Order: sequence, then structure tokens, then C-alpha cells
Amino acid sequence: MQPVLEIGGTHVTAALVDLSAGAVHAEPAREPLPPHGSAEEILGRLARTASRIGAPPSSTWGVAVPGPFNYEAGLALFEGVGKFDALYGTDVDAALRARIHPAPATLHFVNDADAFGMGEHTGGAAAGHARAICLTLGSGVGSAFLADGRPVNDGPHVPPEGSAHRLAFAGLPLEDTVSRRAIRAAYARAADGSPDDVPDVRGIASRARAGDALAGEVLDHAFHALGVTMAPWVNRFAATVLVVGGSIAASWDLVVAPLRDGLAAGGASGPGLAPARLPDTASLLGAARWAASRTSDEEGSQGVRL
Repeated sequence: MQPVLEIGGTHVTAALVDLSAGAVHAEPAREPLPPHGSAEEILGRLARTASRIGAPPSSTWGVAVPGPFNYEAGLALFEGVGKFDALYGTDVDAALRARIHPAPATLHFVNDADAFGMGEHTGGAAAGHARAICLTLGSGVGSAFLADGRPVNDGPHVPPEGSAHRLAFAGLPLEDTVSRRAIRAAYARAADGSPDDVPDVRGIASRARAGDALAGEVLDHAFHALGVTMAPWVNRFAATVLVVGGSIAASWDLVVAPLRDGLAAGGASGPGLAPARLPDTASLLGAARWAASRTSDEEGSQGVRL
């Protein structure tokens, strides 16, 4: 069994993964995280959750964590991103190895979006595809560009660092158009209201289904923009599938048509479109797969280069 830890913006999940079965073993341990807490509060919560799953002593762990983070060194670089600022400069690797019981031998850190993509390639919507792009839509736009199931984070065929959030639409960062905050702000402007008074994206989607034309237009614009922005990279990477996960993807019925139209408008020749099949476990499976691969080949980098 491969022990893993998934660190999110508001929660942490620990689990044992059976890679031979491609499944999470037993019930994961999950606890809320205080994103604005002290370093000791955050690290203590991470270690307490990890210690609950009964991993064997001296195990090799996979740890999925959002950026900014130095994944090779296990060093937190969170600053000005609205979460975990207290961890800036912390050696999370050493801190967790000292706090988790029984103590791990090694921690292999991986970007959470890359872990999600590898999990979807293991047994989800990206399975069987030699080139796949997996996006997570929520507070931002996470991305994994996968070649034979391994993340590609460098080279001419992917955006800088393999990160879609580094891309721009209409001269602005993509996340100013495609993100929870951006969609809510756009709906507030369209409805002549305040962002504080409008529902979350799920509520906006419900209004669109009920015939709210403004809600429909806002969502159409956001996902069409996503398609236009991703189209050149779909072509460069020769992706045969674009998988969409994250909280916003729960409204797939409202995502797929404008996303497809945007890809076509941007000149993409394909690809297939699919919602994530493993929204709750993909990151856990991907973190386990990353740790196992690093143990076997000690590649020495966060991804491969094409």
C-alpha cells in the first residue's frame, strides 16, 4: 500500500492507495485546514491527518500540494496567494517527517494538478491517451500536460512550467476570466449587483438552467474563452483528450458546448472532451503513482521535457 497526502486550500486528505488495483484502500482520513493559521497549526493538522491512516513505518509517501512550492526540496513558497502564508520558507519535508507517526522514510512532493492528471490517466477519463491535458477549474485554472501518463512541465509544446494559469486571454491573466471569483464578478457586473451578493458558480449554473439569460451568457463567455486560450496548446501538445475537473466542472452540461466552440474558434483540431471520472480520488491516485515512479527511477525532476 502506498501512503499519500493531498493538501488542498481548505482541507487535507490522507489515504493508503493500492496501485495494483488503481484504487484507494479503505476510508481516507480527511480534516479541514486553517489556510490562514500559524505554521504550527497547519503542519500539526497535516501530520495528525497523515498519522491516522496507519501507514507502515519508514514508508515512502506521495504528497500532492498546490504551488507555489519547491517540489524537489519540499520547501513552501506560498506568498500573497491567500493561503498558507505562514509556511513561507518552511522545510515542509523535514517538518512532516518529524511529525508524522510512524515516521516516513521519504516524502515525494508533486503539484496537485499534476497529481490529478496522473490519477485520471491511471483509471479515469485520460486513460489510454498518449497525450492528454487535464484541467482543474475552481479558484483558479490548474493543469497537467501528460505524455504517457507523466507530467510535462518544460519545453516548447507546453505553457511556462506546464501551467495554464500562466496564459492570458484578451490581454489579462486567464484566471481573470475563468475562475470562481472571475465568473462571480462577471455575473455581478451583468446583473448590476455586488460580487458579495451573487451565488457561487453552482448557483449561477442553476440560474442558467432555469432560464436566466445573463447567467448563461456569463458561463458561455468564460468557457468559450478557456477553449480559445487552450486551443494553440492542444495543437502543439497533440493532445487527444482534454479532461476537465474541479468544482466548476460539476456544471459540465454548461461547460462542454462553449468549451468545444472556443477550441474550434481557436483552431484546435479536436480533441475529445470529457469530465473527470475520478473527481474525489484522482489526486490521491496520482500522488501514489508519482511516489512509486520516483522510487523506481529517481528521475530527479518534477516532470519530463518534450
